[in-house]
Amino acid sequence: MSKVNHRFVLIVFLSLCCSFLIASNTPKSPYPFPTLEQAKSRVSVVYSPRATAAFLPNPDTLNQMVETGLTDLTGQEDIISAWHSLLKVEDIIGIKVFSGPGPVTGTNPRVIEAVIISLIKAGFKPGQIILWDKRIEDLARSELTQFRSTLGIQVLGAKEEGWDSAAFYDSSLLGRLVWGDWEFGEKGQGIGRRSYISKLLTQKITKIINITPMLNDYHTGVSGNLYSLAMGSVDNTIRFDDNTNRLATAVPEIYAIQKLGDRVVMNIVDALVCQFQGNKQEMLHYSVVLNELRFSRDPVALDVLSLQELTKLRRQFADKESLSDQEGNTLDQDSQYDLYTNASLLQIGVSKQEDISVKRIHLAR
Repeated sequence: MSKVNHRFVLIVFLSLCCSFLIASNTPKSPYPFPTLEQAKSRVSVVYSPRATAAFLPNPDTLNQMVETGLTDLTGQEDIISAWHSLLKVEDIIGIKVFSGPGPVTGTNPRVIEAVIISLIKAGFKPGQIILWDKRIEDLARSELTQFRSTLGIQVLGAKEEGWDSAAFYDSSLLGRLVWGDWEFGEKGQGIGRRSYISKLLTQKITKIINITPMLNDYHTGVSGNLYSLAMGSVDNTIRFDDNTNRLATAVPEIYAIQKLGDRVVMNIVDALVCQFQGNKQEMLHYSVVLNELRFSRDPVALDVLSLQELTKLRRQFADKESLSDQEGNTLDQDSQYDLYTNASLLQIGVSKQEDISVKRIHLAR
């Protein structure tokens, strides 16, 4: 028995020695496994009680909120370093907005202005900044074309810039083509299967900053970062609109196209005013003031947080109308959430609450 014990001790000792020698002679990986906190998608939420007054934004406060959110998320000391950690000096920067609902519940013009001012402060020339949405008429209606003269930037519509015949999203679902779509008026097999990407993205813009409102959508839950960029960048989208299941597939797949999602360097949610009902139409009686701006590199995480906020508000103000779409169908959050689950499967971002790290910053002024 004694011999067995001695042999066991000797074997353990030799095993430990071998493990030590192997570990000491193995080079350390320059890419260590991330901690739990590092593995999460980071979101910085900046709040100020003075961000708005009677739905009207305070420009000075918004400038401070934008700089605070960007420096916190990037870990940089100032706005100059923050932007240069995301962009190159030669980049053509496309600021994508969601302008259709108007200037109050769409992307707020003063939030956009604050972002543009911060970019110019960081040394980027106004001429290399393009403010864009799908249609120029929406930008004009939301009072955004004014920035051509006031800030010297470009303001362009993806539709007006034309569609690139060599860059497209292909789906077996045939579309009902309308005037302005690339294949409109053409006949033949396969016509209507493709959604072509705007030349604005394939030939001009090199990096994208996505600024979206916290606005209800009956089929996607929120008119957020994924929906805004995907549906705003391509033609032939009627085949997907107003169908929750089709959007849940098409939106993530279009966003994942290299010329789109891979170019996004920052996502900002304009949560100054949150409209939880109305579906892209400005309805202030279905809105609450949150006075927040939310920042993240992860569009999925931001959209999921927005969906949760909108759902909470709909339940808080629960009535038949606020829990149903325009046809009276009960809103199904689980079906809406499929879009964001699919996006996480495509590795666009994370959709699970436990994988999102939220830091809230309260500005006193």
